[in-house]
Amino acid sequence: MSQSEKKLRPAGYAELVRRFGLNAIPNWHVSQVGGSTRRVEHLPGQVKETFPKRFWPGDGLGDHLEFALKYDGTNLALLQAIFECAPAEELVHYIRSKPGGKYARRLWFFYEWLTGRRLPLEDISRRTAYVDLLDSRQYYTVSMREVVRRQRVLNNLLGPREFCPVVRRTPELDRFEQAGLDRQARELVQDFPPHLLRRALSYLFAKETKHSFEIENVRLSSDRARRFVSLLRQAEEEDYCTRERLIELQNQIVDPRFAENDYRREQNYVGESVSWHEERVHLVPPRPEDLPSLMQGLLACHRRMETGRVPPVVHAAVVSYGFVFLHPFLDGNGRIHRFLIHNILARRGFTPPGAIFPVSAAMLNRPKEYDESLEAFSGPLLEVVDYTLDAQGQMTVHGQTARWYRYMDLTVQAEALYRFIQWTLSEDLPQELEFLRGYDQAKRAIQEVVDMPDRKIDLLIRLLRQNQGRLSARKRHDLFDFLTDEELRRVEVAYREAFGPGGA
Repeated sequence: MSQSEKKLRPAGYAELVRRFGLNAIPNWHVSQVGGSTRRVEHLPGQVKETFPKRFWPGDGLGDHLEFALKYDGTNLALLQAIFECAPAEELVHYIRSKPGGKYARRLWFFYEWLTGRRLPLEDISRRTAYVDLLDSRQYYTVSMREVVRRQRVLNNLLGPREFCPVVRRTPELDRFEQAGLDRQARELVQDFPPHLLRRALSYLFAKETKHSFEIENVRLSSDRARRFVSLLRQAEEEDYCTRERLIELQNQIVDPRFAENDYRREQNYVGESVSWHEERVHLVPPRPEDLPSLMQGLLACHRRMETGRVPPVVHAAVVSYGFVFLHPFLDGNGRIHRFLIHNILARRGFTPPGAIFPVSAAMLNRPKEYDESLEAFSGPLLEVVDYTLDAQGQMTVHGQTARWYRYMDLTVQAEALYRFIQWTLSEDLPQELEFLRGYDQAKRAIQEVVDMPDRKIDLLIRLLRQNQGRLSARKRHDLFDFLTDEELRRVEVAYREAFGPGGA
């Protein structure tokens, strides 16, 4: 380690985590002070910023809390953990030293809101201007801000105290918002005749069902497929983000033997057996006793974002990923997680009426990206949750862990959902629509060559598609020996004219 590196000191959240010996999920932004210049290092899942010595905030609790809000952002889970360890009188002293200061008022609000304890301070003077809790230029916030007169702050957080994630505004999310994916979707479907669009959507509903089950390696019977397609078609009509509707939804998509009448009352986890005596755990959901308030908070957060005009994709990411991380049922959580994406996007008007974005296909075809969106939360969580597994694979979670689920940072997940939707719009949906257009054209042309039954034409097109627009000699002999050489030549030309030279 160089002499300059030895002089670096953690600041903000990093210093307070060190000072109080907290076992905590690291903040996305880590600060240190003592460098000669200000520099930023981008690490996997984290940004490390080094500040010159003049940025040292001081040694006090309030000094580092203010520094954290300024440079590290608002991390509610860390703030709660720090407030539970730090002497309250130190925070009171800091707040009194900065009368009316916007960071002092925010920290004062967060302390009382997160701990439920009231500090011995008089309400702020009415002459003091209000300040937003979160800067809407840096975070997604609700438009309907709650007036808090005690600290003269405007509560624009995404959720209530029971479940309040944050989503940071990033360059990637800004680009997606400006791209207008909802407008692109409407323009895409408008370019196709209604009869063709109806057929494409019918296929896409079936495709989304198949892939949503396939992601979890769940066997899909024809009856379960019909039920899930029916649910997807109803996604734009009803709000499924209620306790009763979620339970009904779980009952409809799982084997009846595993239907539940409430949220789970035992600890579950997501994992895989790597040997007869070893289990690899991927996600540890919250303890059953913490789940009722977390789920109540998640559903309240959903309603708050809906009325507060949070962008639909951010809204859908918060609710759907929040749901799957809470894992409130013993079975069906992943399918419900993906269903809620459709439910929210449709009800918010992001999806064209009657349409669907087959995001499960995008997730299935890009498993690395989907896994990374899940592991961005579940991976760091595993480092701070203490659990044991008995011989029967029953998990017990030790200690208080609820804060890590109440106050998630779901920025990575919002970015991932935007990417899945973009891939759907740029690849999956156009390809399906173009295929149906070519299919209809090829079918009409083939009928003009030979007036054969529809089922024969369908089979012929499928075989041509499998062989780049050519019918193999064996398939011709076994299935289409009635075609003359000239008829076959004209059929293959018709196919290539409909689907292009590659015959795809």
